[in-house]
Amino acid sequence: MLQSLHVKNLALMEETEVEFGRGLNILTGETGAGKSLLIGSVNLALGGKFEREMLRKGADSALVELIFMSPDERVRKKLIQLELEPEDDGTVIISRKMQVGKSVYKLNGETVTARQVKELAELLIDIHGQHEHQSLLNKKKHMEILDAFCGEEFLPVAEKVETAYKECRELRRRLEEEAMDEEAKAKEQALAEFELQEIEQAKLIPGEDDDLEQRYRLMVNGKKITEGLADSYQYTGSDFENGAGSAVSRALRALRSVSGIDPRLEELEGQLSEIDNLLADYNRDVAEYMADCEFDSEDFAAVEERLNTINHLKGKYGNTIEDVMAYGEDRQKLLDKLTDYDAYMEQLEGKLEAAQKRLETACGKLSNIRRKNAEVLTKQLVNALVHLNFLTVEFDIAVNRSQNITGKGYDDVEFLISTNPGESLKPLGQVASGGELSRIMLAIKTVLAGKDSIDTLIFDEIDTGISGRTAWRVSEQLDTVAHAHQVLCITHLPQIAAMADRHFVIEKSSTEDNTITDIRVLEEGESLGELARLLGSDSLTEAALSNAREMRAQAEEHKKL
Repeated sequence: MLQSLHVKNLALMEETEVEFGRGLNILTGETGAGKSLLIGSVNLALGGKFEREMLRKGADSALVELIFMSPDERVRKKLIQLELEPEDDGTVIISRKMQVGKSVYKLNGETVTARQVKELAELLIDIHGQHEHQSLLNKKKHMEILDAFCGEEFLPVAEKVETAYKECRELRRRLEEEAMDEEAKAKEQALAEFELQEIEQAKLIPGEDDDLEQRYRLMVNGKKITEGLADSYQYTGSDFENGAGSAVSRALRALRSVSGIDPRLEELEGQLSEIDNLLADYNRDVAEYMADCEFDSEDFAAVEERLNTINHLKGKYGNTIEDVMAYGEDRQKLLDKLTDYDAYMEQLEGKLEAAQKRLETACGKLSNIRRKNAEVLTKQLVNALVHLNFLTVEFDIAVNRSQNITGKGYDDVEFLISTNPGESLKPLGQVASGGELSRIMLAIKTVLAGKDSIDTLIFDEIDTGISGRTAWRVSEQLDTVAHAHQVLCITHLPQIAAMADRHFVIEKSSTEDNTITDIRVLEEGESLGELARLLGSDSLTEAALSNAREMRAQAEEHKKL
């Protein structure tokens, strides 16, 4: 559940922290107090669009932080999948610091992307905004709702449909791309033969280009290397009077003439003798290296030509010898295919036909699951709608076969309704008003509540377009949902507010140069006063408070059922 919300420097909110509870959390307030800021701030924390105008005047950054408590194993697995360490007690902290042109998201203190936050949020919270019920006018939403109701048996079959659909799509793409007439096939075959022959004639060896480039560098720089080695040989050798070797030899002879006098001098003699030997070894190695550096113009020409051949092939077929050889293998496969092109195309067509049969079978199974669950969902929705004061409602979920197959199968799902006796069932968009759509969405949320593992639901003015007895029915339905989920509901109706397990008020206060919106929880007496205000009372008269108490008592009676 959503334990707390912390907002700083967002719009009219200077700094607010509010702690929510289980059950039905109701938020009320005067028009213009900033009730939409609650939904807005939560949406921002979960990746909603941030604009410069949302920053509080004078602030250079805003912060929204949500703290959830979720023991759901799916949440723990998602955190591990995102390479984040789950907390032992199930705490999930989502925060977003917003500046103009920049946002920083964090999950349990670790910096993450907006996409990662959204992935996790889908398991934690479901937000029903003021206009979300309008999505019911789109038939795609109808299929989403039915599929969500179908439960666990639906998922493996849906995955088979999607897999088979992708396989068919890929095979069709290959058939379209590889279809060619005799002239095109002949051109393709001639080009492949030429390229393969060019690669095979080179007799490439992996890694040989590195060895050749090293040899080429040595040959190109041979003169410079030889001159440097010759000077080094001369300066360190014994053949040159001022060479290091001659000087060390003379020094060694001088030391040997006195080394017998003192044992310590023998040690020095040994050290100098090692230096003399090292210099001698060095000079021999240099002499051998210079002997190997003899320039061979034919060898140089051969290395240069081989490198040119390899670089030419790399320029045409790949960045490395391995790439060129792999390209040659692809050309061989293409030639094998073109040699027996008709048989290859027949094989592809056979694979497509088999894949289409698998897709058709999977779609049939998926459709059967949808049809079976559509009957159950229809009955449950009718019951929920009747409870929401649709007294003469008829409802049906039509699952028909469409002409096209997609990754979701071949079904066309549409919700049909009739709210007046004698009228035939029609699509929602042709019959339902805004207030009716809002109640239908609540009915759907109520029915799905038993199957939905998301713990927190937010309803932003679900009461749009309703009043009186219908408002009580909506209130009772929200209480029903709140038995299985934490519910946060923004409302302007006293019937819904009276049902609160925890009542919050959103208030706006102003001074000469400052306006602040704040959210705070109400004590029982304050809650009754807010109910009296929602009932239309300008002042807290005893009559107004009496009406509020009566409404609260009615709500409490329902809660006992």
